[in-house]
Amino acid sequence: MFGKLISFFTGKAKKSNAAASGSLREMESFVEYVVKALVDNPDQVEMNTIDNEDGATIQVRCCKEDIGKIVGKRGKTIMAIRSLVSGAAGRQHKRVSVDVLD
Repeated sequence: MFGKLISFFTGKAKKSNAAASGSLREMESFVEYVVKALVDNPDQVEMNTIDNEDGATIQVRCCKEDIGKIVGKRGKTIMAIRSLVSGAAGRQHKRVSVDVLD
């Protein structure tokens, strides 16, 4: 898993269309891994990826009690997650955002 994450963040993934959709799935699985590690009820975390004209949006849905753990104090945790995903997507010339839904 860490080998995939290293290639994911260093931008050494293949440039084909199959790799592009695979990298989006890798970003989603990265967000899911981090979010499930933060919350008290990881079995209730749901992930959904929506493609749009700007790029893609990874939507995270969880218990209301766990939203604060994902967002963090003053939004620092979700900003860090968004920064990592945005940086990795930028290396692949894409735009990916992360939203937490209630």
